[in-house]
Amino acid sequence: MAKKILITGASGGFGKLTVLTLLQKGHQVAASMRDINGKNKNVADELRKAGAKIIEIDVTDDTSVTNGVNSAISDLDGLDVLINNAGLGVLGMQEFFTPADFQKVFDINVFGVQRMNRAVVPYFREKKNGLIIYTSSLLGRIALPFYGAYQASKWALEALAENYRVELSGFGIENCIVEPGGYPTAFSDNLLRPSDNSRELGYGDFAKVPEAALHNFENVLKNNPQQNPQKVADAFAELIEKPKGDKSFRTAVDFIGMADHIQNYNEHLEQIMTGLYTNFGTQGMLSVRK
Repeated sequence: MAKKILITGASGGFGKLTVLTLLQKGHQVAASMRDINGKNKNVADELRKAGAKIIEIDVTDDTSVTNGVNSAISDLDGLDVLINNAGLGVLGMQEFFTPADFQKVFDINVFGVQRMNRAVVPYFREKKNGLIIYTSSLLGRIALPFYGAYQASKWALEALAENYRVELSGFGIENCIVEPGGYPTAFSDNLLRPSDNSRELGYGDFAKVPEAALHNFENVLKNNPQQNPQKVADAFAELIEKPKGDKSFRTAVDFIGMADHIQNYNEHLEQIMTGLYTNFGTQGMLSVRK
């Protein structure tokens, strides 16, 4: 059955691919992004031509989110799925990022999701049905050097999704996390670098390692064509098309050796959660009400 879907961060990377994939599968999609008449006009026109409804949303602005969600529900004549995909990555020594840098990352990756959910959840609660998907990362489960602020935000996002999962399950609302690895998308072109480089001297030559590490990782991606971002878009589509109650809470998507380890981690955590909730007599909160 075709779904009515709103996705944030549709201007590039996983977002654009996911919009095109969902449209090809017959779903109705409201593709949201910033600046649809400015820097994102070309991609907005492309997605509109493909059949998407184009919605202006800046996830860092309360009014923009409220107006955008209302427009999406109106344009689609309803809503079944929200994909929280808008995100900002970083690269650099964690110490060099100022509190304002961290705030910028969290305002998009965490607070932006909270704004979107607060705008959409009342609608889903009223109809006792809905699906919320979060674009997290394998770096939302582990920590690697030079991505500190990003990882902190994705770890926070995972906790946010965990809470929504159990608090909304009784209202028939599903919550799912997709955890991609690194992929060759425009995401890497827009990484936030730290604002304060005055401390580089204290790190010596090590201060140059983050950029070198990124360059090396980009070469790894070039030499591993199986790490195709289309597979992430396909993972979103597969989740959406699974029957209610049959979806995995977490889905790791990676083909260069990380996903199996993370998937084992995820399965172990699910066992822990089931055990804890069973001990408290609240295990029903882990399953969505059909």
